[in-house]
Amino acid sequence: RQAGEGVHSELYGMDADGPNKTRLTQHVEDDELPTWSPDSQRIAFLSARNSPTAIYVMDADGSNKKRLTQDDRSFDPAWSPDGTSIAYSSLHAIDDGLYEIYVMDADGSNKKRLTRSEGYDISPTWSPDGERIAFVSERDGDMEIYVMDADGRNEKRLTYGAGKDGNVPGSLAWSPGPDRQRIVFERDRDEEIYIVEFVD
Repeated sequence: RQAGEGVHSELYGMDADGPNKTRLTQHVEDDELPTWSPDSQRIAFLSARNSPTAIYVMDADGSNKKRLTQDDRSFDPAWSPDGTSIAYSSLHAIDDGLYEIYVMDADGSNKKRLTRSEGYDISPTWSPDGERIAFVSERDGDMEIYVMDADGRNEKRLTYGAGKDGNVPGSLAWSPGPDRQRIVFERDRDEEIYIVEFVD
């Protein structure tokens, strides 16, 4: 965060052991929540520089910034394992006014809505093989974890109780390698880590 006309978030890069810090963004509005592309050549991030909050992408050195989402409030960018697509959650007031899961090409084209529910759908997370997406939804009351195919079909609820007592499951991460049937997550209020195992 930088002081000046106000306090806001900027993005920096540095070597893994700490030195060689480089400022990647410079704007009076917040730039935050960076996420690397699988090939480490690009960074997706959120920015409020042009309201509403949108998803941008830039080269790893901070150059070639490009806005990917327009006319909506978008969050949670998640690169597909092959780097060709980005899943994200977005609120379209002209639709149902709820956050839903979308996917787009890495250049911002070919946007497709994947979920249609009566509650918020957020936090998309790709499986290691890119065939499925886990996400958090309140469609059945509490915030719970669901999984679907990468094209939005075959939605399946995985947890019952992860969202109880006002908790919101977050930081979803698939198990790596050939075992793709486990997802680790945290619950924000009790600050505990859990694993859910499932079968197709």
